[in-house]
Amino acid sequence: MGESENLSPPEATLGGYFREHQRPPAFKGSDGTPYSVSLEVEMTPNLAAPYEGYLVFPRWAANGLGVVGHVETPVLCRGRSRDAVLHELGELSIHRVKELLDDAIRRGRDDLPDANPDEGR
Repeated sequence: MGESENLSPPEATLGGYFREHQRPPAFKGSDGTPYSVSLEVEMTPNLAAPYEGYLVFPRWAANGLGVVGHVETPVLCRGRSRDAVLHELGELSIHRVKELLDDAIRRGRDDLPDANPDEGR
């Protein structure tokens, strides 16, 4: 998990890490490539909870000189305000964020078309 392996409070949560370091944590994904994380909030038509939040993991080039793709989580939380959703995302532990990254990588792999489809079937 790179630099985020042995964190102590307050940097053990995603929001705490951002506050302490003024940047997102870095992760080594289960696919061996480097990722960072972004908290995303979108408005929805749901009047009871008009905001929803999820994480986007930009995938960095091996040399670190640019983003070459991304994976994302499904919606993780909903709330009545943007700030409430950001707060809830920020409460995720760094370890949970790493699990969500690896789940997103796995889902992304599962969504790829088969590189060698068997056309005889």
